[in-house]
Amino acid sequence: MSDANNSGNILLRIIEKRRESVAHRKRVLPLVALKIAVEKKAPAVRNFPAAIAANRINIIAELKKASPSRGVIREQFEAAKLAVELADAGAAALSVLTEEDFFDGSLTYLKEARAAVEVPVLRKDFIFDPWQVWEARAAGADSFLLIAAVLEQDLLQELLELGRKLGMEPLVEIHTREELRRCLDASARIIGVNARDLTTFQVNHDLLLKLAEEIPDSCIAVAESGIHSPEDVERLSGAGFDAFLIGEQLMKHAQPGEELRRLLGVAEAKSARP
Repeated sequence: MSDANNSGNILLRIIEKRRESVAHRKRVLPLVALKIAVEKKAPAVRNFPAAIAANRINIIAELKKASPSRGVIREQFEAAKLAVELADAGAAALSVLTEEDFFDGSLTYLKEARAAVEVPVLRKDFIFDPWQVWEARAAGADSFLLIAAVLEQDLLQELLELGRKLGMEPLVEIHTREELRRCLDASARIIGVNARDLTTFQVNHDLLLKLAEEIPDSCIAVAESGIHSPEDVERLSGAGFDAFLIGEQLMKHAQPGEELRRLLGVAEAKSARP
């Protein structure tokens, strides 16, 4: 683990708790059983990279019930219903939080959402063990998140390669130039720039613009966190981002589909101007 070693930061506490949870689940469900489930029961992988790199405004709509910084964001949380509403409103893909202790997520939410829609679904979690990648595929995930800050280089490379072996191209999240360099050295193809510092959960919008310039055109660039308006989408699209991961802005709305249409409609209208 690299940047997560600062004592007392939120990310470190999440990872420590996640390690306990994963260790318990591995005892209950051995890797061999997961592999059989993937082979016998997992649905075919949907093409996540193609979905978020299409020639349009590509929004990855995130199903997120709570967060460490905001507490409960959405009391009425029905994963399948939300997934259908967001897919119908034009989401290119979905992201589903599955971390239980800090985000009130669940792998069940991912399964319910995936079964209800036809767009690709990403597992949003804190992944540091190959077992979790197999677990994600067994649950039907089409992609998964890797956070460069919590992965040593060899492990980052291993998890990337395992994802590709299973047909799932991961979204690799960065916060610094050094993490971007590491991701490129590992041949990451989808790079997400998270404007939220996971050690403090503060948002720095300038970070998105600075790092966007350094992501090669051969990669799919995803802007994450702090996106609230069509103007934000338009500005970040102009900076070179191919897709936008938006959760809280949608989840705090009584009708997330309407909010997604607002973001897409205005942004697409402006992007079509000569």
